[in-house]
Amino acid sequence: MAVSWGEIFQHLMGAGLIVSRGVKEKLEQHEDPIGLIASLRSKGVKGKLTPDMIPSNPGRIIAPISAPQTEQISMRNNMPDWKREDFPMDAIDAMIDIKVHYDITGNSTTEGKMGDINDAFNDRLERLRKLIIANSNLPRRPMEIARLQAEKSRFQGRENLAVAIGLVNSPRHTKNGHLMFGIEDKSGEMNCLLMNRKGDDRVIEHAQVIEAGLMPDDVVGVSGTFSQNGDMFYVDDLHFPMQNKHDKKFAEQGVSVAFLSDIHVGSKTFLEAQWHKMVQWFNTDPLARTIKYLVMSGDCVDGVGIYPGQDKELAIKDLYGQYSKFAELLELLPEWVECIMLPGNHDAVRPAEPQPTLEPDIQQDYNKTTFVGNPCDFSLDGVRILSYHGKSIDDFVAGLRTVTYRDPVEAMRQMLRRRHLAPQWGGKTPLSPEPEDGLVIREVPDIFVTGHVHGHACLDFRGTTLVCSSTWQDQTSYQRMLGFQPKPCMLTVVNLGTHKSISIPFA
Repeated sequence: MAVSWGEIFQHLMGAGLIVSRGVKEKLEQHEDPIGLIASLRSKGVKGKLTPDMIPSNPGRIIAPISAPQTEQISMRNNMPDWKREDFPMDAIDAMIDIKVHYDITGNSTTEGKMGDINDAFNDRLERLRKLIIANSNLPRRPMEIARLQAEKSRFQGRENLAVAIGLVNSPRHTKNGHLMFGIEDKSGEMNCLLMNRKGDDRVIEHAQVIEAGLMPDDVVGVSGTFSQNGDMFYVDDLHFPMQNKHDKKFAEQGVSVAFLSDIHVGSKTFLEAQWHKMVQWFNTDPLARTIKYLVMSGDCVDGVGIYPGQDKELAIKDLYGQYSKFAELLELLPEWVECIMLPGNHDAVRPAEPQPTLEPDIQQDYNKTTFVGNPCDFSLDGVRILSYHGKSIDDFVAGLRTVTYRDPVEAMRQMLRRRHLAPQWGGKTPLSPEPEDGLVIREVPDIFVTGHVHGHACLDFRGTTLVCSSTWQDQTSYQRMLGFQPKPCMLTVVNLGTHKSISIPFA
């Protein structure tokens, strides 16, 4: 039986061997790749493994190469050690491999008319309907709501389940703790009730949904039966588009990607001293030499006129001056680092999402920077990354009882559950009604990263690495008034070949 690349890669890491280009194909074609790696290990071969070192005949003698021994390096501020096999490859000579799968830049066609809004919601409903059918264990084929209502007498009693898929409207909790909501498709709408059952009748999954609630304009599937008078649909089960488990892709090159967000250059509370501390680390630390990409998920500058009285909190009052200053700060990073820059709600782009990238007259000051829109679905060395600034976290905090600013990762989990970044129309997040809903999560990412809320986290959720990127801004007067304490100056580093991660503090 053929050995998977994931298993081969783990053996390579255990042997202290670093993969160069072309090695993956030769090892996958080899009749005994695990045995070959064991042979190399027994001969003391370490370091970079090149294609010409892999024989077609396993009996061929391979001369050892000299390379540094596996090392462990203590991190600053009492951070845990990192292991060379978790971050195996220097990025200096690695090729740049960026592939964009979705970006609204140059593809926005909406005129903002009612027809555009209808098209956007119909596209969302159709895309997520297919995902619900593919990823959920529906008890029977879903039917249009109008047909269900016309034949509602057929679907009364627990043995006669009906299934519908539609958009949620007016979700609310009753005084008894039940969840009531409407659901609609192109044919009609109906009222639904998910009961908050107790004791032996309690279903944990239902209880979790009831505890959190639903977002307006979510797309969900419902299976259940009608009441005797047909006015209410009693939900027996609720179905979301999320798939149960995602299998990560591993890059052939073992380089790393770093994440940060919400730098807010131009603000008086921008932590410039900590930025220079990070720059020094980039230019001197062995772990930094593995970082090929730096993803910045929006609000790189503080902007101008974003909120009333902002000018009093600005150190740089000119918008172009803010972007020029940030370009100078990026120039301090090592030349092997390729930056990927998204806009956020403080940037010089339209507020409605999805947002196109920054204008060319801003981009011209930057070197070694790839500019993309918000959100952007792209791959680095074959590893799929979804980067989103995260403005809709405000809506998730307002709409779901389990989401807070202190735990923004829960909002990211809910986005993946819904396969949508910003479901609510007319909330805190302005949305652009494109013919194709650009906020649907088309493919489950290997890494999902947001910013916006000035928190920090890095953890796994059903096979996807969730990164809440840290800010480079100190506590603002508004945050102080709310009693919110940000988590600034944490650089999250994820290796694309092993998916091991570490967060480096600079505050």
